[in-house]
Amino acid sequence: MSSPLARREFLKKVSQYAALGSAGPLTLSLSALAQASSFTANDYKAVVCVYLYGGNDYANTVVPYDQTNYNLYYSLRPTIALDRTTLANTVLSPSQALSGGVQFALEPNLAPLMPFFTNNKMNVVLNVGTLIQPTTRAQYLANSVALPPRLFSHIDQQKFSQSLTNLQTSGWGGRLEDLLMSANSSSTFSAVSAAGNSLYLSGNSVGQYQVGTNGAVAINGLNGSPFGSGAVANALKSIITTNQNQIMSDQITSVVNRSISAQSLLSSTLGTSTPFGTLFPTGNSLSSQLQIVARMIKANQTLGIKRQVFFVSLGGFDTHDHITTAHPQLMGLVGNALSAFLTAMDNLNLTQNVLTFTSSDFGRTLTSNGDGTDHGWGSHHFVFGGPITKSKFIGTPPALANNGPDDVGQGRLVPTTANDQLASAIGSWLGASSTDLATALPNSVNFSKITF
Repeated sequence: MSSPLARREFLKKVSQYAALGSAGPLTLSLSALAQASSFTANDYKAVVCVYLYGGNDYANTVVPYDQTNYNLYYSLRPTIALDRTTLANTVLSPSQALSGGVQFALEPNLAPLMPFFTNNKMNVVLNVGTLIQPTTRAQYLANSVALPPRLFSHIDQQKFSQSLTNLQTSGWGGRLEDLLMSANSSSTFSAVSAAGNSLYLSGNSVGQYQVGTNGAVAINGLNGSPFGSGAVANALKSIITTNQNQIMSDQITSVVNRSISAQSLLSSTLGTSTPFGTLFPTGNSLSSQLQIVARMIKANQTLGIKRQVFFVSLGGFDTHDHITTAHPQLMGLVGNALSAFLTAMDNLNLTQNVLTFTSSDFGRTLTSNGDGTDHGWGSHHFVFGGPITKSKFIGTPPALANNGPDDVGQGRLVPTTANDQLASAIGSWLGASSTDLATALPNSVNFSKITF
């Protein structure tokens, strides 16, 4: 047990660091370090998680289009359903058609993503969500299977979808990077968030690095001349970077020193130029985040990274009301931002090296509450680039029926594809072995494999 003196020194060091007004570019990771596997790689691969906070409305994102299923969709949400005539330009034609003549179309503001589906660089994952084991409607209603904790709760499902374990002390993106970090010359930029602290990126060995939309985040007070004196900056740096011979405070010192070194390296590597011109739209926070991710990916040769995971996010998807105005605007932000990023990867000839996917707390109810939808479960999501060579749908289209075979109540779909299956497929593409994946994604052994 640490002594009271060690604890006081730890708290003192934390207060000194906080007093500088730092944005905390390096998340503190004081847990014991796990041993990474002896993975090696000669190529570069990156995964980008685009998280939609609030629970995206899947049915107004990937919309039933064939006349039979459109009629069912409209009957379940007559006040908020999209007009079928507006969907003609975004009908998805996969390499292999779905059985029974089932068709889907993208929400019209996602039209910028159409070229990627047409050119075999995009998959759609149908009715995917948080599960512990395969679950049917009957099993759910009988409470006869293990279920994710506190279903339909924003915070709980955000944590579970990003961790895929009940412990929720680490994220599955971070744990995958734990397995692969030995391929990197440095672990500092292995897991990078452009959206603040992220559970998804928290590994047992890898600590996430946080960037701002303009690049590396400096520790305030160490640059320039605080209070008109350069000596003040030097004194502050000495205070927060000098070891105190106390275990806990020295851990803080180690993190701060690493932060200062990382900021200097990343700033010099990225420079001040924006290499993608006007490709990324302005006034779009998701676009700004994806732009800095694209800049970091472009710099990967200088940084010496072979395997990276990134996290970006957009909020506002809790559309209980005003969905007919709010959701199309959100889809416009997502469509334009993703299109810019994917085009940038094309321009860098890195489309096959970078896998991008969307995720969210949960889907929303199939039925309408009149002006919006409520918290649901299964959802539809997108995967781009990486190993994709054919445009296709992954998984099973849900039955569009109130209290139907996929509805566990109030229009909430029980997922027929698990987030663990998607995570396992991503981990396999990155190069993790089946044995390592079973350790990093413990529930994945309960499910069959999926392929892109």
